[in-house]
Amino acid sequence: MFAGNTDDWLNIEDIRKAARRRAHRMVFDYIDGGSDDERTLAQNRDDFDAHNIYHRVLTGHDKPDTTAHFLGHKLDVPFFLSPAAGNRLFHTDGEAGPALAARDVGTAYSLSTLSSTSIEDIAALTDGPKFFQLYVWKDRGLVKAMLERAKASGYSVLTLTVDFPITGFRERDKRNGFTIPPKVGVKQAWHALNAPFWVWDYLTKPAVKYANLDGDTPAVSLNQFVSEQLNAAFDWRDAEWLLGEWAGKTMIKGVVRSDDAVRALRTGFDAISISNHGGRQLDGSPSPLRALPAIRQKVGDDAPLVLDGGIRRGTDIIKAIALGADIVSFARPYLYGLAANGIPGARHAVQLIADALRRDMVLAGVSSIGEISRDLLHPESVDRIPADSDRLEKKAV
Repeated sequence: MFAGNTDDWLNIEDIRKAARRRAHRMVFDYIDGGSDDERTLAQNRDDFDAHNIYHRVLTGHDKPDTTAHFLGHKLDVPFFLSPAAGNRLFHTDGEAGPALAARDVGTAYSLSTLSSTSIEDIAALTDGPKFFQLYVWKDRGLVKAMLERAKASGYSVLTLTVDFPITGFRERDKRNGFTIPPKVGVKQAWHALNAPFWVWDYLTKPAVKYANLDGDTPAVSLNQFVSEQLNAAFDWRDAEWLLGEWAGKTMIKGVVRSDDAVRALRTGFDAISISNHGGRQLDGSPSPLRALPAIRQKVGDDAPLVLDGGIRRGTDIIKAIALGADIVSFARPYLYGLAANGIPGARHAVQLIADALRRDMVLAGVSSIGEISRDLLHPESVDRIPADSDRLEKKAV
């Protein structure tokens, strides 16, 4: 049961509108919203719009090669799907939606620690590359147990999210009384009247809970859950311990400063995901696209860089790679698709971006990801964003 006809969804904004029609208000706002005034959320998109692509002509490239290599994996597209918590709250299909969508386009899916489908169930669903995202619990025994489960299930890359020591002030969630699992009160019941398809699924399917935790987790606010369960005191020495426990390929997610990027590499991380948590944590932090050039300049070619945040079009991917990213990642597009129509919706959203990238590469006159270079972008727009990043870095010295 879903809102609208999938064939009519021509872009991610169409899917976003369909998700808004189908999903409960607290669910849609959780996916769609950011922290405080949502300025960083908006800037994540606006900084892409600041760039123009100066396309090449008469190149004869009609079948571009979108292959990318990342941490030992050959991906058919230069993106993978970022982790997101509690997908079964958005649609009963849950994390199966993005996992299968990633498989269909030949890329990796990153499962959240706080997923509503277990580590083992997602591993059994697809034999494609699988990454495991970790939040750091106060209980190190629980951390080690999750790492062992992920290793045993074939997850090949560990992603440590580091921009989530506490929860950002997400005003939409506060107003809606958002919890995972959902706690139904008068406000939630009132909003449910406008989301009959979502309500039917929620009432007739198994309860939503954090599937990787033991027992039933009580329905509390995200702020309360994080403060009670996650370790905000986790630091670089603890990160070294974690790398030793995993002893495999690793990525650090949530970096926007070049000095932190350098330290991450020295600590032993293999890749860096430049991210501000989708504008959901510190409002006023720079967009990933704005932070990218300075980080690339500082680390050189020593490590792959992932741009995470704001991707909606194929042209966004081209711009990110032109500015120094090796690949990109995203969550909101597939979450909109999942909320709108479950597995088919998630597949449609991801396929739209893959198809758009191939089309836009032909239009830009490039035959492969390796041909996407800085000179595809207008010099004035390229110079403007690195200058801002450099100023931020100088102030921190």
